[in-house]
Amino acid sequence: MTALKTLIESRRFEYAITALIVINAITLGLETSPSAMAAAGGLLVAVDNLILAIFVIELAARAAVYRTAFFRDPWRVFDLIVVGIALVPTTGSLSVLRALRILRVLRLISIVPSLRRVVTGFITALPGMGSIVLLLGLVFYVFAVMATKLYGMSFPDRFGDIGTSLYTLFQIMTLEGWSDGVVRPVMEVYPLAWLFFIPFIVATSFTVLNLVIGVIVSAMEEEHETEASAERHALHTDQETILAELRALREEVRLLAAPRR
Repeated sequence: MTALKTLIESRRFEYAITALIVINAITLGLETSPSAMAAAGGLLVAVDNLILAIFVIELAARAAVYRTAFFRDPWRVFDLIVVGIALVPTTGSLSVLRALRILRVLRLISIVPSLRRVVTGFITALPGMGSIVLLLGLVFYVFAVMATKLYGMSFPDRFGDIGTSLYTLFQIMTLEGWSDGVVRPVMEVYPLAWLFFIPFIVATSFTVLNLVIGVIVSAMEEEHETEASAERHALHTDQETILAELRALREEVRLLAAPRR
């Protein structure tokens, strides 16, 4: 069991699994091409099944090594779910689940440390983003009600009700065709409409969304600092252990040399 643990924790093993994930992503992409399937469909399916079998063996080996501790690591549980979805039969009414096989590519997140840090930082930022999302929702609701009251009669296709206004305002927030597609036609009827739309864009696209980015960046920096602090602590512990062993060795040498004086 010790040899198996050494194997699955080795850098070469992680590199091999990463390479298989990349190859699997390529084969799954090729399976969407009719010409590729016509030329080498059988080979692609065989490679896909072989890689899936390797992933199952890998997870079984990790479960055998870590036992109950296997489920304490959220990334191992994530890998188990992703691979487990691929094992669900994809015949009959469940054939739609074949599209979920591409989720195996997400295993790169658990394998590549830099991707893990990004995802962990994003998850850490979620509580802080809650207040910002609530603020954004309030801003959207207020502006949607105002837009419906102001422009609903003249532009029912864009501001006829709150739902339509929310969608139109979302389009404006993304800056996708907001000027020629929405605002300029409205300004032809209401020349002062820019006094409504410009503050909305400033409040959402340039302010609130930047707050979201700031929260995510801050969380990632904290995650990086936590990881760096843990590494420094581990290095300090190793240094203390080495120094203690050196002191003990020096004391032994001193005691052995003492009778000769």
